[in-house]
Amino acid sequence: MSKNLLFIPGPVTVAESVLAASAQPMIDHRGPEFKALLERIAERLKPVFGTERADVLVLGSSGTGGLEAAVGNLFGPGDRVLACPIGVFGQRLIAIARSFGCEVEVLETPWGSGTDPAALRARLHADGERRFDGVLLTHNETSTGAQNDMAALAAAVRGHGAYTVVDSVSGLAASEFRMDEWGFDIVVAASQKALAAPPGLAMVAVAPRAWERIDANLGAQRFYFDLKKAREFGALGQTPWTPPVSVAFGLDAGLAEFERLGAAAVHERHARYAQSIRAAAEALGLILFSQAGAHSPTVVAIRLPEGIDGDAIRKSLRESRGVVIGGGQAALKGKIVRIGTMGDLTQTDILGAIGALEIALFEAGAPIRVGTGVQAALKVFLEADQPAAV
Repeated sequence: MSKNLLFIPGPVTVAESVLAASAQPMIDHRGPEFKALLERIAERLKPVFGTERADVLVLGSSGTGGLEAAVGNLFGPGDRVLACPIGVFGQRLIAIARSFGCEVEVLETPWGSGTDPAALRARLHADGERRFDGVLLTHNETSTGAQNDMAALAAAVRGHGAYTVVDSVSGLAASEFRMDEWGFDIVVAASQKALAAPPGLAMVAVAPRAWERIDANLGAQRFYFDLKKAREFGALGQTPWTPPVSVAFGLDAGLAEFERLGAAAVHERHARYAQSIRAAAEALGLILFSQAGAHSPTVVAIRLPEGIDGDAIRKSLRESRGVVIGGGQAALKGKIVRIGTMGDLTQTDILGAIGALEIALFEAGAPIRVGTGVQAALKVFLEADQPAAV
């Protein structure tokens, strides 16, 4: 390979057209050109979020900054929130809430599974006095390769009255999202995931109901991540603070490509790539970490055979074959590998990465039959390319 290909859960391989857009000369971030750029980005993002009613704000930060903004503007000291983590990034959302003085109760879910809507509904139903001010949800969890059924979780929360914060950093644009229909209050995404732009921008969609609470939350601890200030400047076609202009150019180009391909085709591509990787893993006799019914379309987490070090496999792939995949985090370090599907990747790239993984596993002594994974993945692609029966 002439260059490293990123199969990590972000940042992702960025298309040449997006890179070229990011290399444009700087413009005045208080001038008319940037105003047109920011307004275009916000309008293009609305159908991606599935909203007509929410304000879409663009913040100069990572996805974590967007999550801090969501929690810090909605909640504060003494507020009680129910957190539903399904992995490392769900735990990060808990840490953010606690840093703002929130009292956090955790609805535990085994890693690799999605939050059980029935369990969530039951816990909220038991909150007869409506003491929970908020519910913290994860759309897609890259640390475990799991994704929640957000429609089902929305139905479980509906009727309680708690405000919802959704981490969709690695989920938005890779699968359908209906913010208005599902009734979520704040949804957070980021530029370097399924929209395949460089990192540096968080996108925060804020529903009208959430603004009512934010406007009333006079004691909120916020300055840089003040969503009211972001809304105020957004109405002028600006951001409160100096934005990463180059990343905005790149995100605009990424959204243009998303529109050119169409949402349905982009969603199907992510799902097909993930399906092909899962098929390859199973053909090789490997075990998927995510559970049936909760598989993510943006990252596949795979358990490694006993005695095989995941970090050593990753090093081999990176140094010998230019293939960069993710490793396990926290208690999963060294035990799993994670293969992302986001970014400017082709079917050939996916097949090449699977073949490289097969070789690395074989050289490490894993009991696999080289070639079976590639064949299984190729079968997925060939079947998807066949015309539908009449």
